Amino acid sequence: FPTRRSSDLAGCATPGAAHGGRAAPGDNEHEEAEVTPGEDLMQEHGVLERILLIYDEAARRIERNEQFDLAVLTSAAGVVRRFIEDYHEKLEEDFVFPRLQTARREVDLIAILLRQHERGRQVTDDIVRRAGTGASPELAQALRNFSRMYRPHAAREETVLFPAFRDVVDRAEYRELGAQFERKEHELLGEHGFRNTVDEVARLEAALGIDDLAKFTAP
Repeated sequence: FPTRRSSDLAGCATPGAAHGGRAAPGDNEHEEAEVTPGEDLMQEHGVLERILLIYDEAARRIERNEQFDLAVLTSAAGVVRRFIEDYHEKLEEDFVFPRLQTARREVDLIAILLRQHERGRQVTDDIVRRAGTGASPELAQALRNFSRMYRPHAAREETVLFPAFRDVVDRAEYRELGAQFERKEHELLGEHGFRNTVDEVARLEAALGIDDLAKFTAP
């Protein structure tokens, strides 16, 4: 399977940390683990979850009339559009959903997921439009609506859809899909699309002061 993500993850342990490149051929000490298509999709969900934390924080500040730079929110919505909607969800719609539908697996779930993809794009449009005119209760509600929909959406994909997908695809096809996913990433996002996206999200977290993971530890 492609190994495009293991070095990315190693570099992303600390927000804003410098990322290393790929392991050198024959360097066993730093040999990279194989990453499957399912793992790729779930790692991309990690990017989504970090965006949802940004949305939650922005909504909280709007509701409490706390000032912050709305450009952070516009940039976060841009990541959603570029990385989640135009890349990640298109992978699901083009490669994952059709194979399950052909196998008559999770057909009802897929119909809901597709509707939520469509609705998510509409809400993203609304967030960008409202963020361009200033903080408002309607903007906060749009952010809350997006988070409320996508957390169970991603959880159901990870626990139901992706395992079913692995069941209906043989090993050779699964390997080839991993290569196709990597080609799509390079085509749409550049050679280090995932890593660069995580770096961008980390900068947005820092701009809101929510980049320190320790602060989320329960008291």
